[in-house]
Amino acid sequence: MSDTEHGRITALRQGRVLQITLDRPAKLNAVSRQMARQLEALVAEINTDDEVRCVVLTGAGERAFCAGTDIRQLDEFDDAWNFRNREDYCMSVRRISKPVIAAINGYALGGGLEMALSCDIRLAAATAQFGAPEIKLGWIGGGGMAQLLSRSAGTSNASLMLMSGDAIPAGKALAWGLVSEVMEPAELMGRSMALAETIASRAPIAAEMAKLNVEAAANMPAKQATQYELDLQAICFATSDAAEGRAAFKQKRAPIFRRK
Repeated sequence: MSDTEHGRITALRQGRVLQITLDRPAKLNAVSRQMARQLEALVAEINTDDEVRCVVLTGAGERAFCAGTDIRQLDEFDDAWNFRNREDYCMSVRRISKPVIAAINGYALGGGLEMALSCDIRLAAATAQFGAPEIKLGWIGGGGMAQLLSRSAGTSNASLMLMSGDAIPAGKALAWGLVSEVMEPAELMGRSMALAETIASRAPIAAEMAKLNVEAAANMPAKQATQYELDLQAICFATSDAAEGRAAFKQKRAPIFRRK
C-alpha cells in the first residue's frame, strides 16, 4: 500500500532542532505498524546524531496530534502474545535521548495521549483534546498510560479519564498538569520551535542529563534519586562544555557548546 494509506513519519531539520511529524491526517494521524517501524528507525538515527539537540513531535493537519494505534490493523495479530510484543511507538519516543517537545495540535487520544505523555514537555493548541478511549472498545492502554497519566494529572484524574474514556479539553489538561502551556493554534508551532531552539542552545550533554534527572526523580526513591543527581552533575562538570560555560561567564560572552 502507499504512504497515503499507511501514513508515514517525516523529519525536517531546522538548525539543531528536528521536527518529527506523524503524517496521516486523513486518519487523524493514527499510527500504522509501518509508521511505528519508521519511528523506531528514526529514533536510532537521532540518538547517534550529535547535531540534533532537541526534537519537536507533532501531527500533520489541523485536527489531530495522534488518534493512537490504527485499530483496523489490530486484527492482523493472530494471538494476544504477538499483540503484546508489537512495535511500541510510545517506547520509541521514550528512547529518544535528546529533549522532546510535543506540539499537540488537536486530538491526542489513546496511544496518541501516551505518545504525548512520553515527551519531556507538552505544549497544546486551545483546540486540542486529550482522552483514553480504549475502555469504550473493551481494553485499556498499554503504552505506559496509567503510570504516565497518574504522574502528570494525579491518580483521581487519571482514573476519571481511564475509566470513563471521555476526552478533556486543553484548558482542563493545563489545570491538571498534562500540558505546560495552551495557546491559539496558529501560535503553537512557532512557540514550540522557539522553545526547542532555546533548549538546543544550551549545553547538550547537560540537557540530556537533565532529562535523565527528571526521569529518575519520578521513578526512584528520593535518597537514590538525589545521589543519582549528584552523579549526573559530576559527569556534566567534567565536560569541556562545562569548562566553556565557566570561561564564557568570566569573559562575559555567550558560550559555544560542542557536546564534549
